[in-house]
Amino acid sequence: METRAVDADAGAQRPPKVIDSHLHVWASPQQAAEKYPYFPGQEPTLTGHVDFLLEKMAEAGVDGALLVQPICHKFDHSYVTSVLKKYPSKFVGCCLANPTEDGGGIKQLEHLITKDGYRAVRFNPYLWPSDQLMTNEIGKAMFYKAGQLGASVGFMCMKGLDLHLMEIQQLCTEFPSTLVLLDHIAFCKPPTNDEERRLFSKLLNLSRFPQVYVKFSALFRVSRNQYPYEDLSDILSKLVSAYGANRVMWEDISKSHFHTLTIYSDFPFVVSECGYKEAKEAVYHLAKRAHLSNSELEWIMGATFHHIFNT
Repeated sequence: METRAVDADAGAQRPPKVIDSHLHVWASPQQAAEKYPYFPGQEPTLTGHVDFLLEKMAEAGVDGALLVQPICHKFDHSYVTSVLKKYPSKFVGCCLANPTEDGGGIKQLEHLITKDGYRAVRFNPYLWPSDQLMTNEIGKAMFYKAGQLGASVGFMCMKGLDLHLMEIQQLCTEFPSTLVLLDHIAFCKPPTNDEERRLFSKLLNLSRFPQVYVKFSALFRVSRNQYPYEDLSDILSKLVSAYGANRVMWEDISKSHFHTLTIYSDFPFVVSECGYKEAKEAVYHLAKRAHLSNSELEWIMGATFHHIFNT
């Protein structure tokens, strides 16, 4: 009995593990020339190789990350896979859905999840043929397969949630077992007019699907304000009210009583916006303004990530 008490006290003193659950890495120009080529026309202008990421993670005190396949390598996952294999205890992978019509997309998806260990897949609607939707045959097949294999599906609605809302609703209705992540608050900025308020209400209404989770991420993309993005504190409060804290994935810093803290930096883009370490500090500031309870903070700052990725 005495030994258990000592162990519990020791565990309570351990600093929390900090996980960045949304970022990207890609090959350096030299690596691209030698082994991991960029997709033509998608050559990056920012530094994004893993050594640069590891440097920034060390500076910010971040222990691990979810790597989202970048568009600059498109459907060639070899670079991200090499990073996952080199650092298996540090990184988890989110692959990119390939909506090819010949069936290759579903085969690649299954291989990436079952063989290479990816735990999530991103649906980028702008990679589908221009005359087709994510609810076409291959889209439905990949969405179902992801859920069957225990992988979540992240939607990147960069041009507006309203363009893809019906597709998301249809996929959720037909395949309720597949977990859904809405990246970057579904790109819904704080509303300033009736049309934007109606769209934000539709985002909140998606909470009726129990499988839908919201990433409170890439704050610099959705805020109308400069750092530290104070207009998003009200957005956070409304998301928690609609979805519950257990379905809002957030980014945070120094709450030492939590076992794991989760941040969503959108590295490397955040580096030139406010800075990698500074992104953590902005969210701590928003936490105070949102007036969430301790239990809500615990879910948002780590427990939701554990539930989705079973870490």
